[in-house]
Amino acid sequence: MKNKIPITGILGGILVIYYIAPILSILTWGGGEGIISSIRDEVVISAIWTSMTTSFFSVCISGIFGIPLAYVLSRNVFKGKNIILFLVFLPLILPPIVSGMVLLTLFGPESILNSFFIFENVYLTQSKMGIILAQVFVSSPFIVIASKVGFDSVDRKLEYASRSLGKTRIETFWKITIPLSIRGILAGIMLAFTRSMGEFGATIMMAYYPRTMPTQIWVSFITEGLDKTFPMVMLLLLSSVIGIVLLSMLGQEVMTNYTPY
Repeated sequence: MKNKIPITGILGGILVIYYIAPILSILTWGGGEGIISSIRDEVVISAIWTSMTTSFFSVCISGIFGIPLAYVLSRNVFKGKNIILFLVFLPLILPPIVSGMVLLTLFGPESILNSFFIFENVYLTQSKMGIILAQVFVSSPFIVIASKVGFDSVDRKLEYASRSLGKTRIETFWKITIPLSIRGILAGIMLAFTRSMGEFGATIMMAYYPRTMPTQIWVSFITEGLDKTFPMVMLLLLSSVIGIVLLSMLGQEVMTNYTPY
C-alpha cells in the first residue's frame, strides 16, 4: 500500500512555503548590489546604532521590572491576578499604531507628564527616551511571560529545602530559583530584544527622530524604493534568524507550553 500524504500535511506544507518564499525572494533580490557600501552610509549607521542602543536599554528596563513581576505572578495567588495577567498580554494584542497613540496620551507634548520632564530638560517624545518608552511597552510582556514560565517550572520543594537549611528568601531566589529558571528568562530577553529591534508602529508615533532601523527602512522605501532598504532589511532579518536559533538552543518549549491562569 502506497504511503499517502495526509491533507493536514499538504495544508501545513503550503503555509510553510508561504513563510519561506518571501525570505528566499529577498535573499535573491537583484537590488542587493553594493550592500556593503550602503551599510557604510551615515544614515544607515545612525539607524543601526539607535536601534541597538535603545533595544539594549529597553531590555534592561524590562528585565529589572518584568522579572520580579513574573516571580510575583508565579509564586502568589491573590485577588486581581488575572487582571494583571490580562494587562501583561494587552500590549501584545494591541495594534502597534494604537500602542503608540495610547503612549502619546501619557507622554505626548500636551501631557502634564511631558511638561514636567521638559522643565527638567528631558524630552519624552522625538528622542531616544521616546523610542525606549515605546519599546518597553511592546516588548516587556515577552520577558514577563517567558520568565513566569521559567519560574513555574521550578520544583517548589527545592525552594522549601533551601529555606529549611537557613537560606533567606533572597538567597533562595538567586541561588535556586534563578539558575533553574534561567532558560525562560533568557528566552524572554531574546524575544524582547528582537521585538524592540523590529518595532515600528509605536516607535514612529513616539519618535520619528532619531530614526530606528524600521523607521529608516520605511523612509528609504517611500523616498527611494526597495533597493535602498535592502541593507537594513537584511540586518533585521539576520537578527531575527539569530534570535530564533538562540531560542531553539534555550528550549522552544518555554513559550509554546505556556498556558495563562
